[in-house]
Amino acid sequence: GQEWRRKKKSAPSTPIRASGSPRLFPISEEDLHKQKLESISASLASLTRETGPKVVKGDPNTARKSESQKTPTHHTHRSHHFDYSSPPTIAVSDSSLKFTHVLYNLSPAELYEQAIKSEKGSFITSTGALATLSGAKTGALATLSGAKTGRAPRDKRVVKDDTTQNELWWGKGSPNIEMDEQTFLVNRERAVDYLNSLDKVFVNDQFLNWDPQNRIKVRIVSARAYHSLFMHNMCIRPTEEELEDFGTPDFTIYNAGQFPCNRYTHYMTSSTSIDLNLARREMVILGTQYAGEMKKGLFGVMHYLMPQRQILSLHSGCNMGKDGDVALFFGLSGTGKTTLSTDHNRYLIGDDEHCWSDNGVSNIEGGCYAKCIDLSKEKEPDIWNAIKFGTVVENVVFDEHTREVDYSDKSVTENTRAAYPIEYIPNAKIPCVGPHPKNVILLACDAFGVLPPVSKLSLAQTMYHFISGYTALVAGTEEGVKEPRATFSACFGAAFIMLHPTRYATMLAEKMQKHGATGYGSGSRIKLAYTRKIIDAIHSGALLEANYTKTDVFGLEIPTEIEGVPSEILDPINTWSDKQAYKDSLLHLGGLFKNNFEVFLNYKNGMYAISKHHKITHA
Repeated sequence: GQEWRRKKKSAPSTPIRASGSPRLFPISEEDLHKQKLESISASLASLTRETGPKVVKGDPNTARKSESQKTPTHHTHRSHHFDYSSPPTIAVSDSSLKFTHVLYNLSPAELYEQAIKSEKGSFITSTGALATLSGAKTGALATLSGAKTGRAPRDKRVVKDDTTQNELWWGKGSPNIEMDEQTFLVNRERAVDYLNSLDKVFVNDQFLNWDPQNRIKVRIVSARAYHSLFMHNMCIRPTEEELEDFGTPDFTIYNAGQFPCNRYTHYMTSSTSIDLNLARREMVILGTQYAGEMKKGLFGVMHYLMPQRQILSLHSGCNMGKDGDVALFFGLSGTGKTTLSTDHNRYLIGDDEHCWSDNGVSNIEGGCYAKCIDLSKEKEPDIWNAIKFGTVVENVVFDEHTREVDYSDKSVTENTRAAYPIEYIPNAKIPCVGPHPKNVILLACDAFGVLPPVSKLSLAQTMYHFISGYTALVAGTEEGVKEPRATFSACFGAAFIMLHPTRYATMLAEKMQKHGATGYGSGSRIKLAYTRKIIDAIHSGALLEANYTKTDVFGLEIPTEIEGVPSEILDPINTWSDKQAYKDSLLHLGGLFKNNFEVFLNYKNGMYAISKHHKITHA
């Protein structure tokens, strides 16, 4: 116990070996079971006690029932599921003296049972009687995330220590808000004590990154079946053999989201806190039950761990053609990243999080987390059909009697979501890996109307626009305000990156140069059919052969013609009747870019190439 506590407190950054390497000696099933319980007990250990809790597997209610009925233990569950012979929970106050019942890597069916039995607001949905007769999918699990229906970036904290103060991006524009080690340990203790006080906790052991040489072992300890099923879908699901050889996790999440943090604790600004300690490789969640915090928290971890191995982590969509040509799609919310990376003529590698290593590209996740506000079968057939048994639908509204979901209802939140395994997408490429990208496409929804539908980018321009992470949407019209509002998010995912944006941009440029990838920008809002024609021309290589003209201000190269697309819309000036108004808007947008970019110019990491070769003139 003492030795383990010293190791846990110092938390050395042990090298992460590739999982699945063969064992030297066979281990009995009983010893494997014992090792697993010891590992989970170690994860749940309070730092102020000698040892971790006494861990048994199985639902305490089931255990009590089987004890009272005195029935023999005959069951067909796999060894890592319910253990009906487990002793019942001892009703004592000190969590180090009671049994902690662990529900370990349950199947979706078991998690459905747990959610419906124990969690208010959890129901099995239907698409309605008529839809069922026509063969529509039914049976997703509808859940509620409580008061928080989205991420809480202002309540996210990262431990600033001797290592991270030099490695991470801090200060203006950074998503990383500091906390100290001691405060993290206070919150960790609060979360662990809460989890140990419960009748049962859910434990998921899973992987991140489909590249077997660079995958990360993650353990998620949570209090809700909803959270366990969500992560079952979103992380990569291990095989029986991989689970037996799982060993110690590389990263652990303690999700005690039902329990608030103490807002009088240093660095706390509300009753919510999402805390990341990279040295300990732990994350603590208090005061929010929104499941997306786990997904994006782990994405942040990958943004830290992968660059240490010269692997670029990316907030992007990714697909592959039948000839093996891979495209990356970058873009903020509403730019068409998911729509354009989901192409029935191509294989989907992933819709959100990827790594680019010396081996090629790989999806970080094992599932998709799709928006489902105003979802319809006609507009998004793949997402519609993926909402079936095993899928979690978050914060949707449905008919109390028929359980039919109304996807247009925003009364709980506009941020309604569906989380499902990537295998639910018919043209998903499993395993989710591919060769080096041929094309890198930066998407913007330019409501100013001055950026072209497509432009070919130089390496320096690609870095510049990648760091800028621009889009612009029309502002709310409640008071008649219709001026577009520019949004900049570094690397098209500023909320999740850990290092300075130029570090990722430099890696992107190096990989594009090494593997001969071409960068393209897509700006103005045109018909989806035309956008698809443009993307097809990029995939086929036709745009490499096109003739180009250069724009003012941004110096973008615009093709003069693309098959199937009206030539007059390729240069945005043609869509403006007032040419002077176009030039004024273009200069205005150039000024916004320049002001946004000032914060990045002083960082010495390949920025010289951008400032020298990509000046915004007249801005």
